[in-house]
Amino acid sequence: MRFRPCIDIHNGKVKQIVGGSLTDQKDQAVENFVSEKDGAWFARLYREKGLKGGHIILLNSCSSPYYEQTKAQALSALRAWPGGMQVGGGIHPENAREFLEAGADKVIVTSYVFKDGQINWENLERMVHTVEPEHLVLDLSCRKKDGSYRIVTDRWQNFTDVSLDEDLLERLSSYCSEFLVHAVDVEGKSAGIELPVAELLAEHTGNVSTYAGGVGSFADLRQLKAAGKNRVDVTIGSALDLFGGPMAFTDVLAFCTEEQR
Repeated sequence: MRFRPCIDIHNGKVKQIVGGSLTDQKDQAVENFVSEKDGAWFARLYREKGLKGGHIILLNSCSSPYYEQTKAQALSALRAWPGGMQVGGGIHPENAREFLEAGADKVIVTSYVFKDGQINWENLERMVHTVEPEHLVLDLSCRKKDGSYRIVTDRWQNFTDVSLDEDLLERLSSYCSEFLVHAVDVEGKSAGIELPVAELLAEHTGNVSTYAGGVGSFADLRQLKAAGKNRVDVTIGSALDLFGGPMAFTDVLAFCTEEQR
């Protein structure tokens, strides 16, 4: 279980938010933490620690008046750790190369592929043609609805008709190198993980998977390790002391390094 660091950027600032509170209306979200440091500072820290494969997420829509500020933060972070981080948020074939050329190791895509409530296979093929599977991460972030975990799009605001299950992971596995899954209902709450999501990811061995959402303690990390069979990577946001939380960054690194042995 590797630790994957994150840099979430909203309204031009590095933040941690309650995931389910994000709305494009007036670019609002419930904030857990707003950093005085910029994205490049965090990227340099992760570089110093040798932490590859973390993700930078742009949390504003492309139509937002804050988008250019948010994008500038993301690009500066990528340049500070070239080849070390992934980037997502409004990624499509027309802008993917810009982020890769700025230093992104991979691009992360959700809304361009999951359109109008379904998988748009034509769009997925376009993404693969543009960046190739080894540079593509599919974000399968989900929320529970009618008894199943549904993929959500547009900064987690809109439900699709697509359920997160083993069949979906298998169907998508050849199109990408990794899956990133935020359990949105617990994202930013530091109150425990969505065990069924972690258990599902553990059963799929074809792609690297990273789980995000709800980790608030080392007990949660141990639970995730067990549920994920030590092969699901983890992201921690609001609970990390870098973002005002109680879990020491250095202790998390030590824990995850030990858990890999």
